[in-house]
Amino acid sequence: MIAPIFPVCAASPAVQALLGGSMLRLYPFGMQDTVVVYPYAVWQNVTGAPENYLTQRPDVDSFTLQVDAYADTVDEVIAVAAALRDAIEPHAHITRWGGQEQDPETKRYRYSFDVDWIVKR
Repeated sequence: MIAPIFPVCAASPAVQALLGGSMLRLYPFGMQDTVVVYPYAVWQNVTGAPENYLTQRPDVDSFTLQVDAYADTVDEVIAVAAALRDAIEPHAHITRWGGQEQDPETKRYRYSFDVDWIVKR
């Protein structure tokens, strides 16, 4: 009932190098540490549904996830987003490149994208 985004990204050496190896800074939305260390990324389910059939139970679940990377610089946030993209694409489809912005309060940068993931049960 949850797309395997964390184990997929944690297996990527590029993601590990950018987001912290054994204490990977890839969090479900709202679960990031209270002491923020940049860069980091968060993800959340936007939608999800089982693949329903008339004659049997569902055998897959479909999810749309939103992934947001945060970093101190534009180059760093783009590198994090690219590493996440490269880790995710062999397993799921990126369906939207979202906003890139600088937070007016923290002055940190954000890069957002969406992923459609089909997970076999």
